[in-house]
Amino acid sequence: MAAVALLLGRESAAQGWPELDARALPWIALSQLPVALRGRAPVTVFAVVGAADAVYIGLGYWPVVCTFGPMLALYTVAALRRLRTALCCAAVLNGLWIYAGLVTDGSSMPSVVGQGLLFTAVLVRFGTLARRSAELARRLRAEQAERARREVAEERGRIARELHDVVAHHMSVISVQAGLARFVFDSDRTTARTALDTIAGTGAEALDELRRMLQVLREEDLRGPDGGPGGAPAAPMPGLDRLEELVRRVRAGGVPVELRVEGTPRPLAPGVDLCAYRVVQEALTNVLKHARGARAVVRVDYLPHHVTVCVTDDGEGVIPDRVAGGGGHGLIGMRERAKLYGGTISIGPRSEGGFAVRLTLPTSAAATRQGDGRTE
Repeated sequence: MAAVALLLGRESAAQGWPELDARALPWIALSQLPVALRGRAPVTVFAVVGAADAVYIGLGYWPVVCTFGPMLALYTVAALRRLRTALCCAAVLNGLWIYAGLVTDGSSMPSVVGQGLLFTAVLVRFGTLARRSAELARRLRAEQAERARREVAEERGRIARELHDVVAHHMSVISVQAGLARFVFDSDRTTARTALDTIAGTGAEALDELRRMLQVLREEDLRGPDGGPGGAPAAPMPGLDRLEELVRRVRAGGVPVELRVEGTPRPLAPGVDLCAYRVVQEALTNVLKHARGARAVVRVDYLPHHVTVCVTDDGEGVIPDRVAGGGGHGLIGMRERAKLYGGTISIGPRSEGGFAVRLTLPTSAAATRQGDGRTE
């Protein structure tokens, strides 16, 4: 802006005004350069550039040269400050415009006043629209953050309720085994020892699940209506042994699904089993909702210390309007479950087309404790 003002000032003589000299240059610079700081102090910058413009006009130079800085400063005031402040600055700029018209020989004052009112009104109007748009964007970001926080809290609450049932199951097993051990302690030491071993293993698993449940409930953003997990569902907690039933339901919904199991299936800790099942369930639900015409493959790999589940689809029949933008309860739930059990999860499109969800969970207690819940 300063460079353009200097170039315009070279035409002063052709317009019947004195040529620019060393006395004019500082005021030209002072009326343009401070606008670089207008975002930090818009009213102060407007006052500085306006005062510099007034001095420049008062020295008898061509007024048009220094008009850019005050106009941009007025727009910034309207964009960042309240309307009352913007209107006061607009009145000052109008006064400056009228002053320039008074010192200009042969100027038409009605034209000068009309131009001043028009330009300042346009600047204030667009600045006000920019301010309102910025405020709306801030409110939308705040609402989105709050919505995401609530979704995470709701999902973690649901996970906590399921973990509550897992812990209750462990406690029931411990109670039954303890009664058995006491009953046969004198008559069948082998059975009693087996029962005690079961109690020890189940107790360790219960402590792990209880630690996870407390970790979920300890989150500050979780505010349940009754201060704790809700009632237990009547149905038993599902696991990977019920994947075939889940796949049949999805096939009945119109999506061809193939189930592949690699390795030797083995019993998993109830929480890990439930976590893997829920991730597969949510991934297949997303296929049903967003890609009715796709073919899906569910693969379960039993590794020595981990179990991996992968759900992929070929992307056929995708409904673009229904594809989520990376948020939503389902994806949040997948990531929260993987994090809770020390697993890793990757969710995203495949290079060859379609979508993939891959979850790896440690199946040993030590590996679970060392997991960091990485997600991609």
